[in-house]
Amino acid sequence: MITSSSNPRMKVIMQLNKKAKARYEQRVFVVEGIKMCLEVPRERIQEIYVSESFLASSRNQKCLESLSYEVVSDSVFRKISDTKTPQGILCLVQMIQYKLEDLLGAGMGYGSADALSVKTASAGQQEAPHLLILENIQDPGNLGTMMRAGEGAGVTGVIMDRTTVDMFNPKTIRSTMGSLFRVPFYITDDLPGTIAVLKKRGIAVYAACLDGEKLYDEPDYTSPCGFMIGNEANGLTEETAALADVLIRIPMQGQVESLNAAVASALLMYEANRQRRNK
Repeated sequence: MITSSSNPRMKVIMQLNKKAKARYEQRVFVVEGIKMCLEVPRERIQEIYVSESFLASSRNQKCLESLSYEVVSDSVFRKISDTKTPQGILCLVQMIQYKLEDLLGAGMGYGSADALSVKTASAGQQEAPHLLILENIQDPGNLGTMMRAGEGAGVTGVIMDRTTVDMFNPKTIRSTMGSLFRVPFYITDDLPGTIAVLKKRGIAVYAACLDGEKLYDEPDYTSPCGFMIGNEANGLTEETAALADVLIRIPMQGQVESLNAAVASALLMYEANRQRRNK
């Protein structure tokens, strides 16, 4: 049993929780909590750690059957946990890496062996591309919620630029509620270039803007499409919005000026889902 937070492995976990640079250098991230650990594809689990009190419960022991794990004292586990009330289990997971083609759906050239080995949104893989495209999203909870809503709406993938908060941030991971392991995502170094590729592939790109020329439920989303959502405070940059085929807006009543970025993205994704179901 590990009883000191000075243990080299415990120091690694604390660094992985705090620093994106450490996560990307090691290509490993931390997943915490019973439900989330059970969601991880087993072939990607690198190490599992449980607290003394977690192991003391016979109910918890059942979820550890056939798994190798290391026991950590309760006091040490509190230090390596990213939550205020730790559940007593965390695992180190190998990073998932997708290519853009993995997000584009059947018949569009997807097919990375690495990506397909992960549990993905199988319903989305059978349809025309239905994408969420993110620029400079800063709140980890928003990004995680967008991934979760995207899975529910059947998106084929999520594209984000490098200024968007890290997908492997502990708060983002928890907010996905497991969608992280089922929805393909692509982090681009060149958002304008990636959007250009999408348009060449016949994917219509819609930008959510307060001054959009069309209401969000007017266009036809049954064909390949992608929705661009910008920073929570400032929205899309003018340069990125200008790349869209159509600017769309969500009508507001009362004195509300705009919606939370995650809420807005959910409305757009589910409108595409509604249209496709009705078709």
